[in-house]
Amino acid sequence: MKLGIISDTHGLLRPEVLSALRGPAFSGIDRILHCGDVGKISILTELAKIAPVTAVRGNVDRESPSSKLPETEVVLIENSPGPGLYIYMLHDLKTLHLDPAAAKISAVLHGHTHVPNYVTKKGVLYFNPGSCGPRRFDLPVTIGLLSIGARGRLQPEIVHLALEPGS
Repeated sequence: MKLGIISDTHGLLRPEVLSALRGPAFSGIDRILHCGDVGKISILTELAKIAPVTAVRGNVDRESPSSKLPETEVVLIENSPGPGLYIYMLHDLKTLHLDPAAAKISAVLHGHTHVPNYVTKKGVLYFNPGSCGPRRFDLPVTIGLLSIGARGRLQPEIVHLALEPGS
């Protein structure tokens, strides 16, 4: 199973994001998870043309139709033949108010900082795909790929997008 993980579009859905999600690395993508700061709800509609979308709201999603998105979401990934995996989504990791390991959560997906990274703590993957919206500071424009293999093995990957000059 493959999941596209994105965050911090801030109202800008770059053509490079759509190309990447339709490209070979994401071939057969099962779902897209957006970790907040959507900006324009139409972004989710466009992403849904590629795969089913689950999204949470971020701090910029307070005034628009995106304000109706939930603050957090728990996604169950059916993992045949093994047990399902729970993935917890929120925008700002600093607002996490539970112990994911105790709650049997396999991964916590988040955004907000625009800094792509992942780390495993106490058996839980913490994955920030970075930002794929307007460039901030000197940070790269990135999305994430989360592959789920045999026995629920999680394989995170940061995908750097090649942008047109001036983007």
